[in-house]
Amino acid sequence: METSKASHGGAGFGTAPVFFTAISTILGAILFLRFGYAVGTLGFWGAILLIIVGHLITFPTALAISEIATNTRVEGGGEYFIISRSFGLKIGSTIGIALYLSQAISIAFYIIAFTEAFEPFFNWWQGYFGFELPRQVISIPALGILALIILRKGAGMGVKTLYVVIGILFIALLMFFLGKPVETEEALRQPGNNFGFFNRDSFFIVFAICFPAFTGMTAGVGLSGDLKNPGKSIPLGTLSGTAIGMLVYLAIVWKLSVSASQADLIEVQLIMANIAIGGAIIIPLGLAASTFSSALGSILVAPRTLQALAFDKTLPFRKFNYLMAKGKGQSREPFNATIISFFIALLFVSLGDVDFVAGIISMFFLITYGSLCLISFLNHFGAPPSYRPRFKSRWYFSLGGFLLSVWVMFMINPVYTILSFVIIIIIYLIIEYYNKDQKGLVNIFKGALFQLNRKLQVYMQKKQSDLDVEDWRPAVVCISSHSFQREKPLDLMKWISYKHGFGTYFHYIEGYYSKQSNAEAKKIKKELIKLENEEDNALYIDTMISPSYTSAIAQIIQAPSISGMENNMVLFEYDKNETSEIDRIVDNIKLTKAGNFDVCIFAGSNVAIRPKNGIHIWIRATDLINANLMILLGYIILAHPDWYKSHIKIFSICSPGKTDETKEELQGRIDTGRLPITLTNIEIIASDSQLPFNEIISKHSKQAGLTIIGFRDESIKHEGTDFFNSFAQIGDILFVNAAQFKEIK
Repeated sequence: METSKASHGGAGFGTAPVFFTAISTILGAILFLRFGYAVGTLGFWGAILLIIVGHLITFPTALAISEIATNTRVEGGGEYFIISRSFGLKIGSTIGIALYLSQAISIAFYIIAFTEAFEPFFNWWQGYFGFELPRQVISIPALGILALIILRKGAGMGVKTLYVVIGILFIALLMFFLGKPVETEEALRQPGNNFGFFNRDSFFIVFAICFPAFTGMTAGVGLSGDLKNPGKSIPLGTLSGTAIGMLVYLAIVWKLSVSASQADLIEVQLIMANIAIGGAIIIPLGLAASTFSSALGSILVAPRTLQALAFDKTLPFRKFNYLMAKGKGQSREPFNATIISFFIALLFVSLGDVDFVAGIISMFFLITYGSLCLISFLNHFGAPPSYRPRFKSRWYFSLGGFLLSVWVMFMINPVYTILSFVIIIIIYLIIEYYNKDQKGLVNIFKGALFQLNRKLQVYMQKKQSDLDVEDWRPAVVCISSHSFQREKPLDLMKWISYKHGFGTYFHYIEGYYSKQSNAEAKKIKKELIKLENEEDNALYIDTMISPSYTSAIAQIIQAPSISGMENNMVLFEYDKNETSEIDRIVDNIKLTKAGNFDVCIFAGSNVAIRPKNGIHIWIRATDLINANLMILLGYIILAHPDWYKSHIKIFSICSPGKTDETKEELQGRIDTGRLPITLTNIEIIASDSQLPFNEIISKHSKQAGLTIIGFRDESIKHEGTDFFNSFAQIGDILFVNAAQFKEIK
């Protein structure tokens, strides 16, 4: 297909470049310059542990990359492409920028290390001329030559050069393994004394310096856009490079431990030269070959990552995106991106400190590897149908790799780790600002949250019993066709479901289900969600299409709650100025009572809610079952920030002569339930008053923020709608009818 050719640049590389790029980067600068120091500092077993911990991060990452690469057609950009197509462009670009910087800085790291191969020359210069020559006289020209090769010849020339330097590298390693232990007359410098100690205090310091040795396993992934079959070449080349690299490192640690003393390993940077056959020539040559090939691999990969970032137009600068995405020639060589990468590398080459640059690279790579492992884990856990990789890892490998990456970062340097995450967050916020329509953080965990919610709902359904009543919390449903005209019912649902409960609000559309009504419902739902899009809002919003109000209620009371608990309360709402609305509510209360639901009826007024005036709860002798639910609802509503600094006041109407007894009973109920109500919040009113019930309430609660009144089934039978219409002088009222007694614990 034409598309495939274009995306792969026409180069058509096989598995070999992936493997050789990976293995040449793995067996690179750190191997020659710092592994002798690592063995001398940590001892044999400490160095073995270092290799194991490093590969406990890199192996899961290699498995994750191999898995994701066989699930999708991997194009240009390597690891960035994998991350961005899995996490979305916002997250992908954020991590991609960190990845690109680590790759660009890696070029400098390997060039600085390459310069160490000329240590005999620098020693001769200092001895002959009497002053030390700066390393940059070699490193900067070397970087320039490398950049010139890539800019003029492209990736094809780079891969050809790679085969040559790989041959030199393996000859150097062969001569090292065939070499003999270092001979010395000093007893303290006798080889083989590296097995009896483990310097724990220095472990993570040495780990930060040596970890870039293992990061080369992903170097070949960056060639994804130039591969004939990335789905085959990436897993095979990456995993084989990682496995062989680990075995070689284990063998090198053993060889170093038996061939040199601890003092020599720490003091002599190129100790391998003293062990290998012809080491004075072959080891510096091997170091030069490995570091040059690693730098070559990095300068092949880094520009392609930047080019892929720019091609997705995720960077905030439009002109910069255009320039970096632009390719040269038929194979679209990233000429401009290579120049930028060269200048970044030049900046760090000027610093000239191997250990400092290695520490920076470790942090960037650990973030990238942790992200790749997290992608794999979330895909396993979320189980999206589109995730069908031909190569399969295990979720616990990926989770372990992610957790270990984060833990190691903190163990290396907590301050740098926090700083790294702060930088990542800043980058993400900038990219999100310029790419609002792309997938963001929510999409990362969507599948995992879906699976978790599914399992929890099934578990909770199996475990539900009548004992749930003892730990009651509201799971309320409300249906209204006036969502855009009346804000108060939505606010009330929001208050009830804020902290202690869960609410589902249905916008009612009268009519039959059709393509047109479904489209209308989706549009309304989207608008309502947008209106209610605020933090700490536990209200779930949906729409209901039904031919009648009664059939709509019948549907919602049978619908399962997405909270995992059964719905237990129905909230009706009406405008007190539209008295006809209460008629159809009263007609349907019996329907809800058949399902053993608590029933609340909100009568909204035209007066603005005044939370500072408090919540007034009216309790009568007939409210034996309703009383506790009314008090609990008052407390639940009071917990919402809208009612901050408000209060609850309880009014109890009792029989003549029972004022003290009623107050004592109420206080005991409140004390037992540990509710924030004191004696000053309780007012007992004797029923010998000549005023009817509704006028007593009007007298005391006319200015209340919200008034809660209980009602019984008998009230509806005898008075019908007249009971609800008799409180015209009061503001907003919540009428409450409990299906059963609620215990206040």
